[in-house]
Amino acid sequence: MPRAIIAAGHPDTAAAAAAVIGCGGNAFDGAVAALAAACVAEPVLASLGGGAFLHARAAGAAPVVYDCFTQTPKARAPTAGLDFRGVHADFGDATQEFHIGRGAIATPGAIAGLFAIGRELCRLPIADLLAPARRLARAGVVVNAFQRDIAEIVLPILAADPATFALYASQTDPGRLAHVGERVPWPEFAEALDELASVGPGLFYGGAWADRLAADCAAGGHLGVADLAGYRVERREPLPVHYRDARLYLNPPPSLGGALLALTLELLDAVSCEGLRCGSSTHRLLLAEAMAATAALRAAVATGGTDADRREAERARFRSRIAAIRQAGPPATRGTTQISIADRDGNLASLTLSNGEGAAYVLPGTGIVLNNMLGEADLAADGFHRWPTDTRLGSMMCPTLVEHADGGWTVTGSSGSNRIRSAILQVLVNRIDLGLSLPEAVAAPRLHLEDGVLSLEPPVAADTVAALAAQGLDVRVWRTQNVFFGGAHSVGIDADGRLHGAGDGRRGGVVLAVE
Repeated sequence: MPRAIIAAGHPDTAAAAAAVIGCGGNAFDGAVAALAAACVAEPVLASLGGGAFLHARAAGAAPVVYDCFTQTPKARAPTAGLDFRGVHADFGDATQEFHIGRGAIATPGAIAGLFAIGRELCRLPIADLLAPARRLARAGVVVNAFQRDIAEIVLPILAADPATFALYASQTDPGRLAHVGERVPWPEFAEALDELASVGPGLFYGGAWADRLAADCAAGGHLGVADLAGYRVERREPLPVHYRDARLYLNPPPSLGGALLALTLELLDAVSCEGLRCGSSTHRLLLAEAMAATAALRAAVATGGTDADRREAERARFRSRIAAIRQAGPPATRGTTQISIADRDGNLASLTLSNGEGAAYVLPGTGIVLNNMLGEADLAADGFHRWPTDTRLGSMMCPTLVEHADGGWTVTGSSGSNRIRSAILQVLVNRIDLGLSLPEAVAAPRLHLEDGVLSLEPPVAADTVAALAAQGLDVRVWRTQNVFFGGAHSVGIDADGRLHGAGDGRRGGVVLAVE
């Protein structure tokens, strides 16, 4: 039997995890090595200048969430002098606005998390865990089609700062993005990893790097040395949810994704999914109605009132809508990456890492791109520049562990901004309700409901589109499966110890077994 199974967004990310597990590491050693390597192999999606969550279950122990996400600064700088700019990313069938600049940088947590996890859960020394990423950064990563496509999508962000663009530029023609097949080394990042391995996290949270970052943010940003010195990794008890005959462990508050996903599952648990066919109009309507009910309840609670009363009213509305749909009968016939690892000892690691889309700022001399979390609209419910000071930011990221009735486990999570919870939801429903294998559950076409628009991945039948539109939904069918719908790289361990996994093809997913 393999030592471990790894699902990640790039072959080099997975290979870094495999290398340290092969040298005696466990799933958590693999997760730390993969986190660092993803910053080189998946640079648009991952950075040590961002934040992360690790949902960890050591064999025989209770799951725990390591909250290494970003924190708001201790004080807000005057908005008049902020370096804070809006740009648009083009996903092909949809666009999304993001905000960048030094005024969008929140206090990063990824480096603190990397060292905390290394101390508490890993078997190997931190220098060994960073070694694969250091080698990768020195040699360079060969650009693949997915990473080139992602860079094209966020090109307005990359092009907004010469130092940022240089990280993605061709070695022979620095004025353009590297093409597929070109090798792009990151020598400064390799040296930065050497320094980190030698000095430790204090280099970033209280040393020369902290001084450098604070000095640059003194004009146009919020961050100061006190923000970095005060950052702490939080260990949280996960949010447990019973769904059908499975027990789910989700990312707890203050993050948003887990609580919203729990609510959607609560609504779905009240109706039967028996006889549903994946991709049918009834299946898609059920999911769309649950997503709509969750969005309505979130908006209602935000305006005040009694949470319990609003929950019950929304449950009643949801049940009524589903009953009507079933009576009518079926018609004729997205700056984030996910790493999931399980090892044969039963250690489980679900790690979601995000840099937003990057702030178009590189910490000089390190190759580390800083996050733009203060410029993320879905994390700014009260509007930009109104965030509470010195507070852990909420997130839609929700690394998830599922304990099945037979004793097996599924390890999942997703990238995709505000599509994260809908991607995870559908993988869970596909597995638990529809009985799909993990590869089938991850690959199945997805939908996402937002602002009244129901986006559908193909294939989808014309009569299904008609049935959905008949329910008053603004239906938009995408031309192909797309990065927009997330990247739920997932693994599982069966009750008999068999390991299996599924990389999400929407975001370059791969699966690697460690023999």
